Amino acid sequence: MAKTPYQPPQQSKFGQFVDSLFLLVLVLAALFLPVYFGLAGGGKTTLNLPDATWADLGQNATMAQQWEKLGYTPQTAHELIATRFDYSFSLPALLITAFVVIAYFVLVFRWSAKEYKDVIAERFDR
Repeated sequence: MAKTPYQPPQQSKFGQFVDSLFLLVLVLAALFLPVYFGLAGGGKTTLNLPDATWADLGQNATMAQQWEKLGYTPQTAHELIATRFDYSFSLPALLITAFVVIAYFVLVFRWSAKEYKDVIAERFDR
């Protein structure tokens, strides 16, 4: 009895296009929905320094000279130098995110194992 090689199911070009478009929408949603709902980006904080000097902004003479070459004064560079990103985070949000990511990979692993076993059974169990 001659064995025939396994032939996976064929998908049409339109089906591939729809799948690619669907994945693109999912990726964009995963990137932009947290920002849209305010779940990402802690914001910025700006140090309030009235009458700022280069020394108040933490700039040495060489740094101040370079800022001045770019056309900045201590007052105009204040916002660029004194604005800091807020890196605070919520521990419950971190734990929920970790749980979701781990659960996703467990689900994918189990589903892939089942599919793999089905293909092996289809090919070799006669």
